[in-house]
Amino acid sequence: MADVTGPISSLPGSRHDLPDGTMCDQHPDRPAVARVQGETDSFGCEMNDLCEECLKAERDYAQSAEARTGTCDWCKGPATDLAPTRDYEEGMSGPVYEVCGACRKRREERDRAELDRYGDYDD
Repeated sequence: MADVTGPISSLPGSRHDLPDGTMCDQHPDRPAVARVQGETDSFGCEMNDLCEECLKAERDYAQSAEARTGTCDWCKGPATDLAPTRDYEEGMSGPVYEVCGACRKRREERDRAELDRYGDYDD
């Protein structure tokens, strides 16, 4: 873990600016090629500095079925399509939840219906 931030609105897996001369967190003899946001909560996040090998491993895992499989934080059901999600009502720097596609869709439909009730505000 190369750095820790304060509250942040981006989600895990986001890439951030890498300072010049930064070395890999896991391989201190190798130059880092990317800074990737790791564990994130309402207090901030960990930034991980990765060499080519570690970046490839991170990308491979992020695209794997294993990374998207588990229990949904909202409905508590098993899921194979989990994605990091924030609850808009808790703010854009609030907790990050692992949420299934069905719950994300329900939330988006509910929020879209609420926005549609207010109509368009072209002044």
